[in-house]
Amino acid sequence: MAARAHHLSLVFLFSVLVLSLPGVVFPATFTFVNQCGYTVWPGLLSSAGSPQLSTTGFALNSGDSIPVSAPAAWSGRMWGRTVCSQDSTSGRFTCLTGDCGSGAVECGGGGAAPPATLAEFTLNGAGGLDFYDVSLVDGYNLPMLVAPQGGTGGGNCTTTGCVADLNGSCPSELKVVSAVSSSSGGGGCVACRSACEAFGEAKYCCSGEYGTPDTCKPSAYSELFKSACPRAYSYAYDDGTSTFTCASADYIITFCPAPSTR
Repeated sequence: MAARAHHLSLVFLFSVLVLSLPGVVFPATFTFVNQCGYTVWPGLLSSAGSPQLSTTGFALNSGDSIPVSAPAAWSGRMWGRTVCSQDSTSGRFTCLTGDCGSGAVECGGGGAAPPATLAEFTLNGAGGLDFYDVSLVDGYNLPMLVAPQGGTGGGNCTTTGCVADLNGSCPSELKVVSAVSSSSGGGGCVACRSACEAFGEAKYCCSGEYGTPDTCKPSAYSELFKSACPRAYSYAYDDGTSTFTCASADYIITFCPAPSTR
């Protein structure tokens, strides 16, 4: 009994030492949870030069959760596709929001067509920290929450996201409207475009003469997003209140989270 206790104490001590060693990094698990009343098809895109994940897209039925493992040095983005269907003749798979252009459930290296709510991650970045955010810079299509779990501490390690229904409050000039049945997540306004996408003007896109933090300021449209979702990126230079850091955490990504979880 004493020998077993000694063995367990050594295992515990070794674990503590490993966790405290500088430069030791750990893989992360992203758990996707669907609390929407309809199916969501998550899309996953690895950054250039980043290790690839085991999947780039899948169906996530209402009430289901699916884990996806990521290497320790992974970076990329994730989003939810909605109002998706497969053509009965061609077999091509398309989504009304967040479509990645692959023609299949797997995105295969394709990114989200705006408007789409994005979760962005860089694992084991500067100082060994994970950097993450939820972005509305490319518009909004559904509520999303990112919650770190079990991190070893360090940084601004907290929940972020956008739990508000921006489709319901979207200005008419930004709305993406569908007549598809609400049982598929469609009907009415299914997404809210960014001002950049809607109007293409440099002052909204933070481009050209507006391509610096000093010259590109929040617009009335980005401020509408920021007011509803204060922790999410609302425009390109919204770093100060929208980037979060954590060390060696796993992450739960919830679509349509309850407002009480913000």
